[in-house]
Amino acid sequence: MGYRIAVVGATGNVGREMLNILDERGFPADEVVALASRRSLGTEVSYGDRTLRTRDLATFDFTGFDMALFAIGSDATKEYAPKAARAGCVVIDNSSLYRYDHDVPLIVPEVNPQAIHGYSGKNIIANPNCSTAQMVVALKPLHDRARIKRVVVSTYQSVSGAGKDGIDELWDQTKSIYNPTDEKPAKKFTKQIAFNVIPHIDSFMEDGSTREEWKMVVETKKIVDPAIKVHATCVRVPVFVGHAEAVNIEFEDFLDEDEARDILREAPGIMVVDKREDGGYVTPIECVGDFATYISRIRQDPTLDNGLSLWCVSDNLRKGAALNAVQIAELLGREVLKKG
Repeated sequence: MGYRIAVVGATGNVGREMLNILDERGFPADEVVALASRRSLGTEVSYGDRTLRTRDLATFDFTGFDMALFAIGSDATKEYAPKAARAGCVVIDNSSLYRYDHDVPLIVPEVNPQAIHGYSGKNIIANPNCSTAQMVVALKPLHDRARIKRVVVSTYQSVSGAGKDGIDELWDQTKSIYNPTDEKPAKKFTKQIAFNVIPHIDSFMEDGSTREEWKMVVETKKIVDPAIKVHATCVRVPVFVGHAEAVNIEFEDFLDEDEARDILREAPGIMVVDKREDGGYVTPIECVGDFATYISRIRQDPTLDNGLSLWCVSDNLRKGAALNAVQIAELLGREVLKKG
């Protein structure tokens, strides 16, 4: 007997990816329903070789459903996630709404699977920010060996992290560069994104950091270790899919780069591609469609007594969102519900 699953926001980029991954990984589901807002009612989405017609989220009864994977904004999640949870359906939420709630576990299965048992407080589990998810997969096995004191990270985040509107804006502006009569001013982003980089994701905070940067700080502490100090600079780049990060790590104890490379090769969810030659590293375009978090450019930082630097790349629509949510669902089924 398998699970009854609802995918909420099934017509969006992440929702569609959730459906793809549920099928690809052979998730033990007896029933999968696609839910969306009324304006998308009846839209057809793919689930493996099947086609699902979206149903109305506003009137849907979650009673009898085991899990709901939410891929909608915080405002809509605030309205519908408690409704699903009260009906006995465990919510796995991709928005930022519940990430910082002490009664809601924030989970990356390769990093803190033990946190899954905290779901019962509100019947809700939070999925982390896309930039945090891939970084903590890389940090955790190193932290277990040498304990991390401080992380300084610069992100290079694709426009798909801003949704379909972000993808469309990059596409339209790129075309307009070669057709000056068809100017496409910035709408989704604060400045032109085509052939440019923008050091601004989400809103600014009083200390000069952006909310995206704040998320990486708070979420890393919640998922890995509250003692880790994190400083982030988050940048939007003209890439359609795939986030990249340059990560500098200071440890309490010395960790040799060769040992770090071996540790990461054995760690779950990680692929190490680290050859010191032309092309001996992974870039965002090469990780699209893959499940892994890729690590390259592992090297000693000679400016610190116990420092390492590395390059981290992942498909943000997968590990940063849809894949992590499905992995949480698998973990929940395996460790708690034990139905499928």
